[in-house]
Amino acid sequence: MTTILTGVGASTGIVQGPARLIHGPDEFNLFQSGDVLVCRTTDPAWTPLFGMASAVVTQTGGMLSHAAIVAREYGIPAVLGVRDALEMLVDGSRLTVDGAQGTVTAADNK
Repeated sequence: MTTILTGVGASTGIVQGPARLIHGPDEFNLFQSGDVLVCRTTDPAWTPLFGMASAVVTQTGGMLSHAAIVAREYGIPAVLGVRDALEMLVDGSRLTVDGAQGTVTAADNK
């Protein structure tokens, strides 16, 4: 079953990668290069993950949020304000993130 979630496309590009649901800094060690960062929000403490992320999906935020600005600086797609992303997406599932259209497509959902 395919799940398509929508939000604000805040940094353009299309990538595929495994979802990595991160709830806070104590889980940063679970994040690997090429993962799609899925989280509630980001702040400067999260910036090191952007260097490893293939894309970013957050539950909150918009075009001027920390996640949007840093994603654009790193040149990775970002879809923000994706309501219930942490509840709807499964850790490790394959995501397609389209930062221009503001969509997140998951083949494996709960």
